[in-house]
Amino acid sequence: MKRLLILGSTGSIGTQALDVVKRAPEQFEIVGLSAGSNHLPLVQQAIERGVKRIALTDADAAARAAENWTGGEVLSGPEGLVQLVAESGADLVLNSIVGSAGLGPTIVALTEGMDVALANKESLVVGGELVTALAEATGARLIPIDSEHTAIHHLLTGEPPGVVDKLIITASGGPFRGRKDLQHITVEEALNHPTWRMGGKITIDSATLMNKGLEVMEAHHLFGTPYDKIDVVVHPQSIIHAMVQLCDGSTKAHMGYPDMRVAIGYALHHPDRADLPIKPLDLIELGRLDFEAPDLETFPCLRLAREAAVAGGTAPCALNAANEVAVHAFLNGRLPFVGIPQVIEGVLDELGSRRVHDFEALYVTDAEAREIAADLIEQVHA
Repeated sequence: MKRLLILGSTGSIGTQALDVVKRAPEQFEIVGLSAGSNHLPLVQQAIERGVKRIALTDADAAARAAENWTGGEVLSGPEGLVQLVAESGADLVLNSIVGSAGLGPTIVALTEGMDVALANKESLVVGGELVTALAEATGARLIPIDSEHTAIHHLLTGEPPGVVDKLIITASGGPFRGRKDLQHITVEEALNHPTWRMGGKITIDSATLMNKGLEVMEAHHLFGTPYDKIDVVVHPQSIIHAMVQLCDGSTKAHMGYPDMRVAIGYALHHPDRADLPIKPLDLIELGRLDFEAPDLETFPCLRLAREAAVAGGTAPCALNAANEVAVHAFLNGRLPFVGIPQVIEGVLDELGSRRVHDFEALYVTDAEAREIAADLIEQVHA
């Protein structure tokens, strides 16, 4: 039985993870749950699953949870989240926290030698080599929870070193695939993803194609693949989640209907397979599958992400922080959709790239990038 800690349990990934666990209760013991501010659903999850320790990073929400729930301990704030991870004794930590806030818990889990099922791609985008080196030093495993990286992880299993020529990550293209004029995009339009149902931040990242840029960085760190050997291909049906091209000219593809429970089940049960009630692929019903190159002129976020990735150092951290601030401003009506890449590019131009010696340098860069991004947004909004 695995001792499992779920961070971000009230979000899309977290709730689906609990569904996967529910189907194999004899294989998992949930030792803790966390959320940002969504205290009522978190308490309900804890009651239903007999969990005695939860954490809320929002102090006010934690106080309300403690008033309404006497069945266990409520930890508060970022410090409480760190305490929850460090003292959990978990075998596996599922990190589905949104944004760079997920980096700290990943560091704590890896430091304690706990395996991490990583749905928080920012841990690798921001932490990069420091995170992978920490995992190697402690012997903890990083197992991706992402349809693309789960697919690559599966496709590379059993392949010897040196045989991979290229990793190919697929993208749905988002709700604006094929459009050239994005000047008057509304929040409602941007949140209407054609394939996946996700939280607001990642849905906007999918609409700008920033999500693919972050996934390129994640693949680089997870699989040790140079950036010039990682491609992005638009595939609107989202049936092929990733491909691996090998030195003998063959290409392996991982296929399936879009359902995040596949990736979640793979990470939670690895190296075994989860038995999930997901419809098998019907190739006749599918018909044709389409592929096209991403439009980097209309969707410059993917280009900016690649440039930051190649620059390395603090550039990916700055890009991620600027993107988080810009997306939040767009969702709140303070920045137009086309302003998102403009803010990111402005931050990257001002900060450039510096060498990273420790995690503290990343936290400093994150704060600087957010301050510059906020100033740029105010200029646009004015």
